Order: sequence, then structure tokens, then C-alpha cells
Amino acid sequence: MIAPTLPTPRLVVRAWQDADKPAYAALNADPEVMAHFPSTLTAEQSDEMVDRLVHLWTEHGFGGWAVERLDTGECIGMVMLTSPSWDAWFTPCVEVGWRFAKDQWGHGFAPEAAHAVVDWAFATQELPDDQLVSFTTVQNTASRRVMEKLGFTHDPDDDFDHPLLEGWVEARHVLYRMPRDRWLTR
Repeated sequence: MIAPTLPTPRLVVRAWQDADKPAYAALNADPEVMAHFPSTLTAEQSDEMVDRLVHLWTEHGFGGWAVERLDTGECIGMVMLTSPSWDAWFTPCVEVGWRFAKDQWGHGFAPEAAHAVVDWAFATQELPDDQLVSFTTVQNTASRRVMEKLGFTHDPDDDFDHPLLEGWVEARHVLYRMPRDRWLTR
């Protein structure tokens, strides 16, 4: 299965192309973009991530999308649906996440692209607990704002220590949730 194309007013959320990999590698190598991750990624690690996001479509029927600006045609980031492979009190689940180049921040592209993906997920997917989740480090206020703009809600009692990041200074994560019925009636 290939990622469906999801048009928005200013973007096209679409399947990955090999030509997107250099732009994605550049943003994954940016220390500011990756400030709330344990490290930046090499070009090889970034390419492997794209390949995994593409492969998820075959495995799960959802995965990652490249995000392209309509006005410039450039790949500016990604949005993804994934199912974490690790165990936590809220798994199994489907997570929506995103990552954008720093020079694209502050234009509303992340919530615009993520909104299209969330719409698609609720229209087409059976989801554990009939909801989507999103999570990030406690300190990642920019991603938390995107989650809040989408209408996802946070309960501090849901916060958790990421099981793959034990010992890392930002291992504590916030969990935001959106049930299907609330999304469809918002």
C-alpha cells in the first residue's frame, strides 16, 4: 500500500519520494529540530527512517507521509502514524507525530498537515481504544502547542517515562489523546 495523497490549503501530504531524502536528512541533522530527541540523525539514519515509514504502509496500512509546500514544491517535513513497539500503560496505540524544518516553523504547517492525517486516520482506520495519541518530552512546548491546536487533550496523570529513553534527561513524556467521537463532533 502507498500513502494516500492528502491535500490541504497550502500543502500536499503525500507518499515519500527518494528526492525527499536529502531535505529530510538536513532537518534531522539540525540540532534545533532535534533538541527534544537524544541526538541528531546521520543522513544514513534519516534515510533508514524514511524507509521504515514507507514500509509501515505494507505492514499496518498506515505509516509516514512527506509534507510538501504547494507554493515552492519543497519537502519541508513529515507527518506519521505509528504504533509503538514498546510497552506502556496506554499501548497498543496509534500515535500521530510530525517533524518540520526549522525555517518552516511558525507558519502553522505542522497542525495543517497533522489535521489532514488525523482526519484520514479517523475516517479509515480501526484504532485501539478508538483514539489517537501523541506524545513528546515535557519540555517540547512547540509540539505540545500543535497537539493543543489539534484539540488533543492532556491529563498530567497520563505522563510517563519513555521506556526506550531510560536515563536520558528528557525521558519524561506527556501524553495527549483524541477519541474518535470527539474529533468527529468538534
